[in-house]
Amino acid sequence: MPVLVAMIEDDGPFADAMKHFFSLSHDVECVAVFPNAEAALGGLAVMEPLPDVLLVDIHLPKMGGIEFVARLKARTPNTLCLMLTMYEESSLIFDALKAGASGYLLKRTPPQEVVASILQAQFGGAPMSPEVALRVVNYFHQPAPAPASEVSTLAAREREVLYLLSKGYLYKEIGEQLEISTHTVNSHIRRIYEKLHVQSRSQAVAKYRGLK
Repeated sequence: MPVLVAMIEDDGPFADAMKHFFSLSHDVECVAVFPNAEAALGGLAVMEPLPDVLLVDIHLPKMGGIEFVARLKARTPNTLCLMLTMYEESSLIFDALKAGASGYLLKRTPPQEVVASILQAQFGGAPMSPEVALRVVNYFHQPAPAPASEVSTLAAREREVLYLLSKGYLYKEIGEQLEISTHTVNSHIRRIYEKLHVQSRSQAVAKYRGLK
């Protein structure tokens, strides 16, 4: 079953372009596009089933995207929200994450990477554009290397997947390299996150590189 996605986006041409790309994917299905936060709150209140993942712009008419996420998470805490915006200021990034966003993507992210990020969020990750991840990493202290006991729990195939993640491969590309399905790749990555006690690709790669 594809991941159900809705967009809260006031840029019509951008929303149309993304919706068209999603229509070509077997992994995601765009079920709604809302032009503002108010319409989204009203529409989601009566929508069944609810989308699995929401793509939310920050700059919206009237209510902004960050306030929308905070209100929605208070009402439906299990709904996943990914910010998809042109703004990369640190204050907005952290405000969005504090409000409950599960990830933060820039609009210049290639559509295929947006799809990969949606799948990553659906399987428990916290996807971020590289520029955003760098700002987050710079804010905190460099994470300590993973203890040997954590890494030793990774199966051989999980180590292969983690190695390809560290090389920047997309989920689909990892599947092609290892001749496994994208669903199986996601399962491996979910177990890697659990065993290394991380929440995102960037954290897992940082721990992997800390051991080299």
